[in-house]
Amino acid sequence: MRTNRGAWMLAGLVAGAAGLATSYAVAAVMAVRDSPVVAVAELVIRLAPGAAVERAIDSLGAADKPLLVGGILVLLAVAFAWAGLLARRRWWAASLVFGGLAAVGVAAVAIQDQPSAMSYLPIAAGLVTWLGVLSILATRLRALEDPQPGFGQGPPIDAAAGRRGFLFGVGSVVLVSAGLGVLGRFWGRSRRRVEESRSLLRIPRVTEPKVPGRARVGLAGVSSWQTSEEDFYLIHTAIALPTIEPEEWSLRIHGMVDRPVTLTYQDLLDRKRSEAWITLNCVSNVVGGDLIGNAWWSGVRLADLLEEAGVRPGADALLQTSDDGWTCGTPISAVTDGRDAMLALAMNGRPLPVEHGFPVRTIVPGLYGFVSATKWLVDIEVTTFDDFDAYWTTKGWSEQAPVRLASRIDVPRGGSDVEAGQVRVGGVAWQQHVGIAGVEVSVDGGAWQSVEIAAPPTDDTWVQWAGTVDLAPGDHVLRVRATSKDGEVQTGTERSVLPDGATGWHEVEVTAREA
Repeated sequence: MRTNRGAWMLAGLVAGAAGLATSYAVAAVMAVRDSPVVAVAELVIRLAPGAAVERAIDSLGAADKPLLVGGILVLLAVAFAWAGLLARRRWWAASLVFGGLAAVGVAAVAIQDQPSAMSYLPIAAGLVTWLGVLSILATRLRALEDPQPGFGQGPPIDAAAGRRGFLFGVGSVVLVSAGLGVLGRFWGRSRRRVEESRSLLRIPRVTEPKVPGRARVGLAGVSSWQTSEEDFYLIHTAIALPTIEPEEWSLRIHGMVDRPVTLTYQDLLDRKRSEAWITLNCVSNVVGGDLIGNAWWSGVRLADLLEEAGVRPGADALLQTSDDGWTCGTPISAVTDGRDAMLALAMNGRPLPVEHGFPVRTIVPGLYGFVSATKWLVDIEVTTFDDFDAYWTTKGWSEQAPVRLASRIDVPRGGSDVEAGQVRVGGVAWQQHVGIAGVEVSVDGGAWQSVEIAAPPTDDTWVQWAGTVDLAPGDHVLRVRATSKDGEVQTGTERSVLPDGATGWHEVEVTAREA
């Protein structure tokens, strides 16, 4: 009897799924952050050109990473099915397919920041499972194709019984794989443990945020002055978020310093606290985009720590490294010129969320995040820009990137209908560490009209603005531009976000209708 191709493909798929489940469970039991699939996904992100990453962020938003992992799983499924077909005639070829997949996993883990030997064990466990399960299922399928046993090996195999045996084997492997997945979830409690530690953590000398009285213009629909943890934008390269217990965290400050420093979390808790309203925005934020948020940050001033370490002459950069291996380069001048650059411990009066870098991250007002805002910070090397290439600079982004002057219309929304006549407009403008001196709006390319702006007590945040324009019945285009406290007028020249931030005037189209 001949077995069909589908049976062999099914055998390969089942063997592949079993290997993935085994590697996931082993990674969870050993508290290895990167399961093989996660490691490969992060490798793809690392190797992708900067323009491709930017297009993914712009078009897919928060769905980019799930889609990437899903795409990898689809490719794996195709490879598993192919390996099953190859095993029908050439077992060694199927082994090469599985070996090649394992090699990709090894390479992905190897480029992570200082992987241990244990980091490779999930891959080894997955490979052994792949080969072992496929061997068992392939033996059953071959028995169906040649049911006459050799001399002394018992009676011939009944075809129906053989098929039942194969399906029983497939079902058993599926059930065991599902069980391993569940156990992996159960064993992988590191995120839950860290969340429990975070919920019980009380950081001394952290105050609850109080919105400054003159920071709001009072127009409904304008972005809230304070952005909640849930609404704050999230951009990072990690597929599996680092989960670090506070008592296990440490930071090393070394390099071109007189006195290298190693800090524990308790060391930071014992130090003087710095608190400030600071707006962060991503360099990937397009004109009018929402990759921006304002929060009350609490931490320890980075300038004080560098002073203790004793920065040597000639050093001009800090090479920051995250627990997941991500790096960025920050100009020393930007953290020692008096601004509230800090190692942040809390956000909006509570310990940092895991997604935002718990237990410790860096905040530097006035710089885009890709050159300053390192989450899950574990290492700072005092060095020079000439001596390293950071993560994003290898993908075509700028070495240094101060925040560009920008503004946005929140009210009315683009595409909305409004009553003709006097129409209220409003939004936000920003250029952190410089400040906003004024905001103007224009209707249908006409003259610029000044509007009211709020007066927050710091230049490190966005500024709300509001005004009134007269709209006749019909379709209209509203534009906004800001002027900084340095006298710079926001340019209308449109530029993409690559390599150091987008420029251009935000505009919305609205329709004014008769009341």
